[in-house]
Amino acid sequence: MPATRRTDVVLLAVAVVWGSSYLTAKTATATTPVSIVLFLRYALSALACVAAVAALRKAGPLTWDETLRGCLLGLTQAAVLALETYGVARTSAANAGLIISLTLVLTPLLDRAGRPGGPPPRFYLAAGLCVAGVGLLVSGNGLRAPGAGDLLILAAAVVRAGHVVLVGRLTAGRTLRPLHLTTVQSVVGTVLFLPFAAGGLPVLARAGAVTWVQLVYLALFCGLFAFLAQTWAVQRTSATRASLLLGTEPVWALLVGIGFGDERLTALSVLGAALIVTGTYWGQAVERGAHLPHPVDTGRRPEPAPAASP
Repeated sequence: MPATRRTDVVLLAVAVVWGSSYLTAKTATATTPVSIVLFLRYALSALACVAAVAALRKAGPLTWDETLRGCLLGLTQAAVLALETYGVARTSAANAGLIISLTLVLTPLLDRAGRPGGPPPRFYLAAGLCVAGVGLLVSGNGLRAPGAGDLLILAAAVVRAGHVVLVGRLTAGRTLRPLHLTTVQSVVGTVLFLPFAAGGLPVLARAGAVTWVQLVYLALFCGLFAFLAQTWAVQRTSATRASLLLGTEPVWALLVGIGFGDERLTALSVLGAALIVTGTYWGQAVERGAHLPHPVDTGRRPEPAPAASP
């Protein structure tokens, strides 16, 4: 397989894994408290990261920069994951995957806040198209106020955009090792969610094999694998190409939710989904043309490269 095609396949696999994470998290939280899902997702990822760092002894110990910045990014990343997981537990996986894609148009707006200049008018039109799409997506059979889950996912999109901006600013011009930075963030998340999950951990003794498979999948595939795979692939392709492939995440979330989660969309929801996807890709195209800061990272997991859950 040619190198370019192999890189595309890896990026597409990351998008598919991310898209499937919403339904996985939703079904996991149906049988296990959200706090425990969050804790175990971080704890399993932290164990894998620590083992990987220990195996790479030649890489050397953590630096002060990696520890400090990893702790700061760990706080914002934990906030994103908490909002996403609590949100998807209260809405459909398809809705969650589509609403969270607003990060792609929110990030440039936040990054340019307080700076001279800004996105061209077409970018705001694209963002407006996305907002209109969200309104239709959550409307069901008629216009109504969004549910609690939809609002939590919308909040997650805003916080994720802020996380991406913070990633870029904290890592710019610094030599930070991706795996080491991810390890710190995973440990921070584990420590943060442990007090909320500790009282309910005994229920895991009754957890079935399906629940454990879901938790392992969220931690190791939607987290560690996606992080390492994206880091490897982004170094071998252009930001534009990577963005287009990773930007298919909401499409996969929709397909997985409908195909495996038995979810249904009304005519208005389908129109809303189409507007969100169209607005997102239009916004990305305008952003690239205007040479605005472009996030390949959507904040789904810790990422030191400014080159993008639950």
